[in-house]
Amino acid sequence: MKTFEVAVIGGGLAGVIAAIALARGGRSVALVAPVAPKEDRRTTALMDQSIRFLDRLALWEKLRPAAAPLTSMRIVDGTDRLLRAPTTTFRAADVGLDAFGYNFPNRALIDILEEAAAGEGNITRFTGMAESIDTSAEVVSITLAGGQTLSADFAVGADGRGSKLRETSGITVRNWSYPQSAMVLNFAHSLPHQNISTEFHTKHGPFTQVPLPGNRSSLVWVQDPAEAASRMELPLAELGALVEARMQSMLGKVSVEEGIQVWPLSGMMAHRFGKGRIALIGEAAHVFPPIGAQGLNLSLRDIMALADILCDRAELPVPADAGESFDRKRRADIMTRTASVDLLNRSLLSDFLPVQMLRAAGLHILSAIPPLRNIVMREGIEPGRGFRDIPDALREKLKRKKA
Repeated sequence: MKTFEVAVIGGGLAGVIAAIALARGGRSVALVAPVAPKEDRRTTALMDQSIRFLDRLALWEKLRPAAAPLTSMRIVDGTDRLLRAPTTTFRAADVGLDAFGYNFPNRALIDILEEAAAGEGNITRFTGMAESIDTSAEVVSITLAGGQTLSADFAVGADGRGSKLRETSGITVRNWSYPQSAMVLNFAHSLPHQNISTEFHTKHGPFTQVPLPGNRSSLVWVQDPAEAASRMELPLAELGALVEARMQSMLGKVSVEEGIQVWPLSGMMAHRFGKGRIALIGEAAHVFPPIGAQGLNLSLRDIMALADILCDRAELPVPADAGESFDRKRRADIMTRTASVDLLNRSLLSDFLPVQMLRAAGLHILSAIPPLRNIVMREGIEPGRGFRDIPDALREKLKRKKA
């Protein structure tokens, strides 16, 4: 039986990045995961904090050519309700950044990360599925589908919503659903996007365009499930005309590409994110609607926290209570982000007038008060950063008044 300091179970984006981070932090890592499927037309937007983390892992320079920068984010109220919010634009330059983040085709991300993992001396790859996991002893024992066994001082569950490690560890979850489906597609357009992402808030959910390299963008269109199923059957030209109309022709003629995907929206959160010698990251720990580019960015914050705990003293054995430390460190961020995304999504669905008033008033305040808008932008990029910057913002305002 081969023995490692850490076993990462799951080979999606979160799993591979976790394996690289822990290996480059000085731990011997087993990456237990089948090779990722080649066909993945989805995209992922990573915010500035995530980009800086990838840069520390020496991954950014290879990733950068595949990405499109997001220099501005525009929110448009497309609800046609009595109380509508003003259009609000967030600019990266207002908070001293070249870009809020970058949008990547998943396939390019996976290829570059797989190459990095394959070349990392501290990572051993096992392409079999984890058939059984025993977390009851002082080490975690894993048996693969082909009968091969390995053990690790610590196990990381990056194996998705149906996580075997989570189930084996007896960690329960809370599930919930939404009366919505998300249609995900990529499209070409005749006018340049100028690196601006536009999110239309509609009565069925957000319609979010995110730039890709060149005159291309990705789209996440949250809508009524029946309408999503019907639109999935439309000819590409007809669907393109519909997307163009929803975009108010701001990107000119739209040509939808092959590979449209639709899935029902739901949420999930584990009651614990770690205990003893295990930790859960990514969708093994939390799932919520694709709103505000929160998904993988939250997962990368899981990985940052885990690397801090496991690699701070990499010359020492993994602490027996590292799972509890991880749970404490991640709980506030995960619960806050999950609740805020859920609240925003439900506010779009609500016909209750006071809820509409609150949402419209909130966006109006952000549009009218630049310092507050900047604090919210910083908080969205890096949790805690916006509130840490409040004293500096107040001091700057006082200086201007004295001058």
